[in-house]
Amino acid sequence: MAALALCGAEKTFTMHLRGGMRLPVVAGVEFSVEPGECVVLAGPSGAGKSSILRMIWGTYRCDRGAILVRDGAAMVDVAAATAREILRLRSRVIASVSQFLRVVPRVPALDVVAEPLGRAADEEPRAAAEAMLRRLNVPERLWSLPPATFSGGEQQRINIARGFLPERPILLLDEPTASLDAANRARVVELIGEKKRRGTAVVAVVHDDDVRTRIADRIVDVTQFTKPSEP
Repeated sequence: MAALALCGAEKTFTMHLRGGMRLPVVAGVEFSVEPGECVVLAGPSGAGKSSILRMIWGTYRCDRGAILVRDGAAMVDVAAATAREILRLRSRVIASVSQFLRVVPRVPALDVVAEPLGRAADEEPRAAAEAMLRRLNVPERLWSLPPATFSGGEQQRINIARGFLPERPILLLDEPTASLDAANRARVVELIGEKKRRGTAVVAVVHDDDVRTRIADRIVDVTQFTKPSEP
């Protein structure tokens, strides 16, 4: 039974400074993801890949259609969910790694990574966060520093550690390896494989051909969901 199903999902932006011009992003988005499966969204830049991830995450609200997420025995429609329900899904069901790290300033990297597991000061979340940071080759000297001071690749590894640490049924990945060297890209591929073996449904946007080949069980071409702008 699918962990995630998009059913005719549609998103359009209205450009109020352009006379109300409507800018369709995607329309008629239809695909599902099973537990333990990785679906990679493919298509050129601007085709709507990241927008689909944001629709699943609940940042972009759908204009039409449904985004059904399995939460235990129930299916919750993200497109119709309240803000409180979306926050609950993020805390229980959906984990995400975005293109860019967005965290509270001046919080140490170790606390940033441990936070999704609960109180960052507690022993168990901190131990799990430390293990993940070591696995992603983040030097221990950086753990007590805020990630805003890090390089792009270091920030992305903090982002990956934070997103991969909690065990959630669904994992969204938006260009997780774009800022990484070959060794750390390989480590992320390993982590994705482990998530799949534990039954996580993964939806990813990846431009690296080698990474895509190694993680994808199925590729969805999002250009089939695009259409021209409306006047």
